[in-house]
Amino acid sequence: MSPIEKITQDALALPSNLKVELVEKLIASLECNIDEQTQSAWIAQAKQRRDEIVNRTVQTIPGDKALAQVRQILEQ
Repeated sequence: MSPIEKITQDALALPSNLKVELVEKLIASLECNIDEQTQSAWIAQAKQRRDEIVNRTVQTIPGDKALAQVRQILEQ
């Protein structure tokens, strides 16, 4: 198993709230020269989605199922 596969496997095993926190940190590490308004909008969106997951107002699906759905849409 490659290091990225191991990291992915470990990340997918995290509870939803920790996955959101990890995603926020990864996105923050990629940001460069993003204007403050755009960054604020992304942060607000991420927090809203995190809250929806924590409050169970949305239903999450496993990552592999989500990727399969995306692949299916892209193949159309």
